[in-house]
Amino acid sequence: MHAYLFPGQGTQFPGMGKELFDKSKIAQDYFKKGNDILGYSITDVMFEGSAEDLKQTKFSQPAIFLHSFILAKTLGNDFKPDMVAGHSLGEISALAVVGSLDFESALKLISKRASLMQKVCEIENTGMAVVIGLYDVIVKDVCNQIEGIVVPANYNTLNQVVISGELKALNEACEKLKPGAIGVVNLAVSGAFHSPFMQPIIDEFRLVVEETKFKNPICPIYQNIKGRPSGNIELIKENLINQLTHPVMWRHTILHMIEDGATEFTEIGPGNFLRGLVRQINKNMKTTGIS
Repeated sequence: MHAYLFPGQGTQFPGMGKELFDKSKIAQDYFKKGNDILGYSITDVMFEGSAEDLKQTKFSQPAIFLHSFILAKTLGNDFKPDMVAGHSLGEISALAVVGSLDFESALKLISKRASLMQKVCEIENTGMAVVIGLYDVIVKDVCNQIEGIVVPANYNTLNQVVISGELKALNEACEKLKPGAIGVVNLAVSGAFHSPFMQPIIDEFRLVVEETKFKNPICPIYQNIKGRPSGNIELIKENLINQLTHPVMWRHTILHMIEDGATEFTEIGPGNFLRGLVRQINKNMKTTGIS
């Protein structure tokens, strides 16, 4: 069975999508439509903007979605997913490519999500860091010992966990984890995604989700909250909302997909981060990428 994966924030790069735009009429049409929907030229930011420009949440999220969605559309009849999943933001890309959201609805939802998250980032003194080489239970236990808010945000593999929280608590956790870890690296983000610090935007994001029309996807989508396939539209929506304040259960997602018959994983979108995680989770899996 063939599973398709869609990346999240952090995979953006200057010039992303330019080659795709130059080579494909389908891509040109979607990119132009995307500019119209957003009300500004996201293609200018993607094709000509700097890494610093693209790092801004309000630009990086729609840019990554467009790159992933349009790549999938250019595959035409070759895109035949048996199951899909997306990492954080990538969950909306996955929902769109399997027909649960139409292109316009998905892009508007992502644009609103990005602007809300950026607003929180500008207010809170928070951040994120990746911990490599320690079991996830150890990382979680250390976070629990810290005074202040710092929590696991992404369970990427058994021994790669991203933590998220207020800077004082985050830095304290990093110092405690460093002696036993292979590496502890602060991420170039200014917010504590997938943590309680996203709570102030939940109600507003919920309103946007509830106003958005969802359909049943053409295949199972494994969502970040539990890493299990979501069987109905109401559950899909609720999981999408709660994802903002809950950790991305990526290792669990991949293991459940394998358990349910996945034998090949294809990552669609910028970078090769997700296929690398799949190989760490199960080295026997066939992985490919379309980027």
